[in-house]
Amino acid sequence: MVLVPEAKDQSKGAKGRRRGPARSPTAASALAWAPDDTYTPMEDYERSIQDMVRQLKNSSEPGDTKCQVNLRLWRSNQRSLSPWAYSINHDATRIPADIPEARCLCTGCINPFTMQEDRTMASIPIYSRLPVRRLLCQVPGDVGHKPSIKKCQKKYQTVMETIAVGCTCIF
Repeated sequence: MVLVPEAKDQSKGAKGRRRGPARSPTAASALAWAPDDTYTPMEDYERSIQDMVRQLKNSSEPGDTKCQVNLRLWRSNQRSLSPWAYSINHDATRIPADIPEARCLCTGCINPFTMQEDRTMASIPIYSRLPVRRLLCQVPGDVGHKPSIKKCQKKYQTVMETIAVGCTCIF
């Protein structure tokens, strides 16, 4: 007779399951653990974009216009084989009004062996969809007419906007 130690349930169905009673998340339980903070995630996000814009505006470095790699800089946009620079995308009808947007500095890509631009490859922007609040002007009782900015009630709606966030190299 062979004694085999009692094995834990190792079936495929048992893996990844939590122990204890199953609970379905409720709105009340989700709010119960929320941090006691005066800012919402959207406000934090907008504040981080404002910080990035402020850094760009206060930068003492000259504007990047050359297609070259600078390995001495810690910033990834200048160390990339498809380097990019940031410009400020301004739209007064949006919150945040200013968003840093990438623009590729090279038509081709930097060859890592020669450190020269190679136009057999192409630098293209990488896009991301970012949440912004867009100003919607509504004049009460004036449906179908173009509203005047002076008379409109300020109402914002969260929408997703496509912004270039970097550049990459393709063949």
